Amino acid sequence: MVLQPIQLLLSMAVAWCFGKLAGAVRLPPILGWLVAGMVLGPHLLNVFSQPLMDSLWYTTLEHILECTLGLMIGTELLWNKLKRAGRQIFVTTITESLGTFLVVSAVFALVFWMQGEPIYLAFLLGGISLATAPAPSLSIVSQMKTAGPVTSTLIPMAALDDLVGALIFFCVVAAVSAHVSALAVPVWLILVLVFLPIPLGGALGYVTGGILRCLRRPGASVAVVWISILVTSCVGMAANHLLGTSVLNFMLLGMGLSAVFANRISQPALEAIMKRMTPAIGLAMIVVILNLGAPLDYHLILGAGLYTALYIVARALGKYSGAYVGAAATGSPRTVRRYLGLTLLPHSGVSLLFTGIAVSVLSGPDPQGAEVIQGTIAAAAVINEILAVLLAKKGFEWAGELGKQKEAFS
Repeated sequence: MVLQPIQLLLSMAVAWCFGKLAGAVRLPPILGWLVAGMVLGPHLLNVFSQPLMDSLWYTTLEHILECTLGLMIGTELLWNKLKRAGRQIFVTTITESLGTFLVVSAVFALVFWMQGEPIYLAFLLGGISLATAPAPSLSIVSQMKTAGPVTSTLIPMAALDDLVGALIFFCVVAAVSAHVSALAVPVWLILVLVFLPIPLGGALGYVTGGILRCLRRPGASVAVVWISILVTSCVGMAANHLLGTSVLNFMLLGMGLSAVFANRISQPALEAIMKRMTPAIGLAMIVVILNLGAPLDYHLILGAGLYTALYIVARALGKYSGAYVGAAATGSPRTVRRYLGLTLLPHSGVSLLFTGIAVSVLSGPDPQGAEVIQGTIAAAAVINEILAVLLAKKGFEWAGELGKQKEAFS
């Protein structure tokens, strides 16, 4: 137990160094953090070990840091901005999500039909493919100071994309569960699991916003924000305990919290708070990315097969084409049409969570199908995450948005 905090601090220091090395060769620092997670994780050096990741104190800290990271999204969801761009963001999110689901499901339905595998596996892969890990792209926004139409579209989309993706995935899981086992997942439970973080965080954000409006000193305001993050995280963990499983998205909790309080205070007050919160958000980002990289087994790169290659290509095609169609239909700028899809490719953390849920549904009635799902996504998570970070950075670069942010989170 005493060694585990030292292991975490050492891992963070190494990840920071890897990030600096990546930056020195003009790569996004997140790629360094991700590689550090793989190198230090259980599959290689075992410094960032499985017992550490499974420990109660670390999972509690991870939830708090994920909630903190949610501030990056929530504080951008200002009502006056959403009124101008709400339709564009909503339509693009729907077309991008449905495009990804349809392309991946169609490709694998054809492949599995030809090989005599159950077709429902294709829809599970389609549901898993919807998962977008917002932290990698948001870290590029933060570290490389991006600003412009692609950035301003991506940040609010990150929240909505998570909701739409989770809703479609859990609906697919419910349908497959009803098909292969006697235990069907009720629709009301799906809706609760997907949307509960928003009202929970929002209710606490309303109270926080009321307190912040009475304060004048930035230091006191930041202290209140930290207290609200801790309270929100505790409420989320209590809800998980009552539900009997760890299913709530703490980044969405933080987003709901910050979106509400950000709309209840003045813009200068919000800017002052976020300026002071920026170092903590950067620290949270390193730990969250380490946590994404650590479970990835580099051996799987060598064992990747046809299913993995098809999955990566089909998902990228679905994300890109779906985002392009939505952006074009809503009259978005040319850079958004061309490059938004590239920033939506990071995948690993949420995809591994979705995979675990799908495997648990199939492990009894269809263990062979569970192996197909697990093998495909595990290898894809490693390969896709490295490629996706590079492509996301290129997307911002080709859009001309790198280094355009004069002041972080302003």
